[in-house]
Amino acid sequence: MVVLNGYKAVKDGIITHSEEVSGRPLTPFYRDMMGEKGIFLTSGHTWKQQRRFGMTVIRTLALGKNNLEHQIQAEACILIQVVGRKIKYFHFSAEKVQREIEAVLEPSHLISYEDRKKLPYTNAVIHEALRYSNVTSVGVLRQCVRNTTLLGFHIKKGTLVLPNLHSVVYDSEHWATPWKFNPNHFLDLDGNFVNKEAFLPFSAGHRVCLGEQMARVELFIFFTNLLRAFRFQLPEGVKEINLEYILGSILQPHPYKLCAIPR
Repeated sequence: MVVLNGYKAVKDGIITHSEEVSGRPLTPFYRDMMGEKGIFLTSGHTWKQQRRFGMTVIRTLALGKNNLEHQIQAEACILIQVVGRKIKYFHFSAEKVQREIEAVLEPSHLISYEDRKKLPYTNAVIHEALRYSNVTSVGVLRQCVRNTTLLGFHIKKGTLVLPNLHSVVYDSEHWATPWKFNPNHFLDLDGNFVNKEAFLPFSAGHRVCLGEQMARVELFIFFTNLLRAFRFQLPEGVKEINLEYILGSILQPHPYKLCAIPR
């Protein structure tokens, strides 16, 4: 097995040599957990057909009068009305996000994904939350479908490859303060939003998460609506929460409570 650590190695494996490292080994663990079917475990021709079908379905959902974004907007409005009981706590200056939203958007404005271009700090906070609170413990095993070379090393067909995505989002060569929540990672000196190549919470290459775009739209619309409508604070008497994660197939936060106060 070859483990890819850091952005340089992971990029070479799953982006530069995406086709060569696109296989998925059917290990006993995966077989017992998920069976032998589905886009997650298949490889080769079957996987390509399933991936093509999945992408077609997602594109179809994004089109039409009642498209996916409109449905997400409707769900966000309902959420604001009932106030969801659970929300992950982002350790940041919520007031700055709220000031930006108030300065740019009218109170009656229906928030859309396009609005992210006018809300650089809000967009940066969401991206930093995905980076700092990355739910991927390491990554999912891949397999070389043919002989290849990674960082100058010859890798034989059939070799198992583990891209450590966790090491990418905490790579000190690409993040000024990798172990600190810092929205400035995604802002330039003028406060404009900037994309970072080492931002890979959804993986990359041929095996990138098919639901990435939907997740991005949902996160922005829900987060922005919630921060516009509520002020979040810890319950009385609670000074801090446990920011460590619970290790499992994914990294999960410890349970806690928040108070949502209408603004």
